[in-house]
Amino acid sequence: MEATTKKQLVPKLRFNEFDGEWRKGKLGDIGKVKMCKRIFSNETSEAGDIPFYKIGTFGKKPDAFITKEHYLDYKKKFSFPRRGEILISASGTIGRTVVYDGESAYYQDSNIVWLDNDELLVKNKLLYYLYQIVRYESEGGTIQRLYNSIILGTKIYFPTLPEQEKIASFLGSVDQKIALLQQKKKALELYKKGVMQQLFSQQLCFKDPNGNHYPDWETKKLGEVCESIKSGKSKLSDDGIIPLYGSTGIIGKCLESSHQGEFILIARVGANAGTINLIDDCFGVSDNTLIVVCKPILEIGYAYYFLSGYNLKRLMFGSGQPLITGSQLKALKLKLPSLEEQQKIANFLSAIDVKIEACASQLQKTQTFKKGLLQQMFV
Repeated sequence: MEATTKKQLVPKLRFNEFDGEWRKGKLGDIGKVKMCKRIFSNETSEAGDIPFYKIGTFGKKPDAFITKEHYLDYKKKFSFPRRGEILISASGTIGRTVVYDGESAYYQDSNIVWLDNDELLVKNKLLYYLYQIVRYESEGGTIQRLYNSIILGTKIYFPTLPEQEKIASFLGSVDQKIALLQQKKKALELYKKGVMQQLFSQQLCFKDPNGNHYPDWETKKLGEVCESIKSGKSKLSDDGIIPLYGSTGIIGKCLESSHQGEFILIARVGANAGTINLIDDCFGVSDNTLIVVCKPILEIGYAYYFLSGYNLKRLMFGSGQPLITGSQLKALKLKLPSLEEQQKIANFLSAIDVKIEACASQLQKTQTFKKGLLQQMFV
């Protein structure tokens, strides 16, 4: 491919064998909006033969089903997507897409639609990527719902069919790499979860350098093996220079920090309560977090992973703004191996985290690469 500078209906980045301007049109020029027949709630069940996707489960796991007889009858009598056509979310988070793969499934009318397009003009494979860059516009400004008129009036630019095939094939290979990286990351995360369960239940054990088992584990309350468990106090500052941590990560800056060295940070209020961060530098800490400082007998990495494997949200109480208190954490029971075994466990799990982070970084770079391609390969 080579970069082009022609300021006409041509993309910035194009395969060498193609030239000429792209065609300008609207989605309404290449097809009509279709949707499935309405399914009423009394026609669905929590289990059954055919998945029924509502807007809330679109692209996810279904929580409603219809009978096979109902499905076959409606599929025959009313509109139904063909394999390869692109389903679009018309409400909620509008514009999300799912390629219909031919599965036996049914979709919520008006909330999930598709364009019955003429593939002699635009291939579904290219339309899938066009949907990722189109700008849906409405006279009222912010779009609350993707009405048929908005879809049909949306402007698009498209090349000849051979160029469409080439673009879709190339971007498809990028999508395949993204999918593989997502699968790899998920597999590593599942592996880590399984290993943590085995390690903390002692189904999987380390041995000392002489090949012997380490001493039996003790059970201690977290408060017994910590120097302190207390709320942060630092506040936001407009002219601060030190990052300020809150329950959602870095939330701003403060002038100074009263905490140095390694410690565990646990969000104590709101939707993120129970989320854990391992901090090993000088940071400010807001008062919506709890700071855990370990005694020398507790390796901080081990404590971090042990607490990560414990569902701390179960400690939340109160209405309105549920929270976790320091006293609750202090009473939490902790399985305590020898310090050397703690370090081995922490190092082992940390090595898995390094692989997960490397995979996540590669995934992010590939997704950014694809975003750049979409911006340059389309008009």
